[in-house]
Amino acid sequence: MGRKRSSPATKLFAWVRRQSMKVKTFLAVTSVLCALVALKLLIKDGNHFFIASEAVHFVGIMVLIYKLTTQKTCSGLSLKSQELTAIFLAVRLCCSVFLEGDIHTLLDFATLVSTLWVIYMIRFKLKSTYIAELDNMPIYYLVVPCAILAVISHPYTYHALINRILWAFCVYLEAVAVLPQLQMMQNAKMIEPFTAHYVFALGVARFLSCAHWIIQMYDTAGKYLFVVGGGYLWVPMVLLSEIVQTFILADFCYYYIKSVIMNGQLLVRMPLPV
Repeated sequence: MGRKRSSPATKLFAWVRRQSMKVKTFLAVTSVLCALVALKLLIKDGNHFFIASEAVHFVGIMVLIYKLTTQKTCSGLSLKSQELTAIFLAVRLCCSVFLEGDIHTLLDFATLVSTLWVIYMIRFKLKSTYIAELDNMPIYYLVVPCAILAVISHPYTYHALINRILWAFCVYLEAVAVLPQLQMMQNAKMIEPFTAHYVFALGVARFLSCAHWIIQMYDTAGKYLFVVGGGYLWVPMVLLSEIVQTFILADFCYYYIKSVIMNGQLLVRMPLPV
């Protein structure tokens, strides 16, 4: 008497935890496939996937701004991830002005301005709360390979070569920009709520973007790989970048759901290395 009753979601998650790795893998794959089928049925215009992805990213940045303005601390935030995000957003914004000039440009502009504000707060206003020793991944480890890859693999359209290379660069850099943040969280072993919400929003954004490519592959029986002005390498590389970024964030999203959604904990605990 007086015991706290477990919710159905908690019971379900407890049941999943007791299953073997094969069963967990099957359930994860099934859940992803169901989500893809639902998105395919609900969203008819593929462009809406990217709009939703960019909008969710912007919401994630707004969560960070709320944290910085109300708690007056940037503890747990990776400055390097924010700088990488600002770089690829600035490059993509410049390219969008010449290549697209649509709703994506407005969303990128809003997200870039917000990201620059977060960088300013971390570097100057809240510098004393920034834990630099945990944010120890060199940026050039990510920027240089992305630049080299962009020169090798980029879209073949009627636009200027420099614009095509820069567009490829921002695609590749976006795929790995979150790595310093994930490494910082792994170093800290514990992530406070607002940072966790932000990274989870990035995971949702990446899933929506990746879902677009997967659904396009399905609808065209794989022919979409070679029909977007990219020869035989560009579109497969974009798809690979989306998948890589989705899987990079998938592990954190699992622990976020486990800690915050299922168990109602405020802090997300990362596993200790074996």
